[in-house]
Amino acid sequence: MKRIAPIILALGLAVWMTPASLAAQDMRQIQIEARQAREALAQKAAAEKKAAEAAAAESRARILADRQRLENAVKKQKARMRRLEEAIAALSAEAGALERQEAELTEKLSETDAVVRELVGVVRINAKDIDALVSQNLQTAFLDEDTDFLQAIASQSRFPDMDALERMADLLETAIQTSGEVTVRRGAIIDRSGRPAEAEILAIGNFTAAYRLGEEIGYLSYAPAGRQLFALSHLPPGRIQRRIAAYLDGESDTVPMDISRGAALRQLTHALSLWQQIPKGGPIVWPILAVLALGGLIVVERVTHLLRHRTNADALMQRIEGLMRERRDIDRATVFQGLDGKPVARVLRAGLACCRKRREELENALQEAILKEIPPMERFLSTLGLLAAIAPLLGLLGTVTGMIDTFHVITLHGTGDPRMMSGGISEALVTTMLGLAVAIPLMLAHTLLSRTVENRISQMEEKAVALVNLVDRYGGGETSPLTLEENEIRGDSTHTVA
Repeated sequence: MKRIAPIILALGLAVWMTPASLAAQDMRQIQIEARQAREALAQKAAAEKKAAEAAAAESRARILADRQRLENAVKKQKARMRRLEEAIAALSAEAGALERQEAELTEKLSETDAVVRELVGVVRINAKDIDALVSQNLQTAFLDEDTDFLQAIASQSRFPDMDALERMADLLETAIQTSGEVTVRRGAIIDRSGRPAEAEILAIGNFTAAYRLGEEIGYLSYAPAGRQLFALSHLPPGRIQRRIAAYLDGESDTVPMDISRGAALRQLTHALSLWQQIPKGGPIVWPILAVLALGGLIVVERVTHLLRHRTNADALMQRIEGLMRERRDIDRATVFQGLDGKPVARVLRAGLACCRKRREELENALQEAILKEIPPMERFLSTLGLLAAIAPLLGLLGTVTGMIDTFHVITLHGTGDPRMMSGGISEALVTTMLGLAVAIPLMLAHTLLSRTVENRISQMEEKAVALVNLVDRYGGGETSPLTLEENEIRGDSTHTVA
């Protein structure tokens, strides 16, 4: 039908455009052709309609077949969906049960994990403590077992297993056992020159270790880093060395030990002797030493003088009293034989020379003799006291100069480095120490010597009074060379002894 419309339109245009004479003539022909065309078109349209109806029927049949198949597929899918829904419901129920089970297990796991973490923390802390205990134990130097696993556990680089726990327990037991043992063995040490050596080692628990290398006896220091025993650079005093040797030889059951686990022994390497400390005191040290030398010479001279002029005055007085009691002649050469340089003997000899004089004259003669003996006995004592007083003042002067140097260093460099101030502080302390060290013995010696001189003077005065009393009691005895010599001096040749 769509094709017919253009044809008719074309015919209409042709008729309209054809002249009227021609239009009348050809109208019939045109109608015939139009009818034929319409019939042809009708036939063609009927054929097309029939073909379209056949195609539509065929399409309907296909659609019906496809619909049937779709309905069957939908039924199958619905059945499958029902089955899936049933499976989902079952799985949902199972998932709920599993979630509840998971929650329970998670809670139990959290509790267990907390316990495990706490246990691992305790194990790591114990590993750290055991490592510190074992590493600081000098007995570890004699162990062959490796202890590095303790550091790995303590640093959390290794999880502690049962084998590690057993090794930790064994190490702790070994450390406890060896800390109470005293052993003597041959072992390797680093001697004082820094060379390896084989020595006899005395290990006293985990406190002290000593060694004997030939004739050398000293203490050992333990270095945990290399698990080595090092000989201290300074040897102990000879007394301690002898006690260690006696213990090693089984001759003694006691031995000196350091209960501070080496801290006190390490001070031996830093300890300075007196002669090493003296140069640190600066220039003031030398006057103090000069005071010490001069004071020492005075003390030696005074002690020697007092010892050389010491006399048994009681025995001498008993001898003189016996002679007077027996009314015998008193021969000075015999009575004072070997006592010429003794002060008491000289005083008594001067008294016996005046025994025939009046009491006042006898006492004056004895007092004069005593006064004559006092200056030699007190010689240099005042100088010694002066030196004892000067020594601490020199020490104080050194202290002041040292502190001045210290403050000068602080002014220039500040207080950032204490070692820069140590020189002035050392000078201040050393001079004070040395001044007191010199003053105290000099003062003590001055006191003792002064006391000894006072005792000697008191002894002479006592024996002088005793001689006066003996003369009053017994008289001077028979005529003797002593009395005759006195009479000749006085010009009285008729004087006789009662």
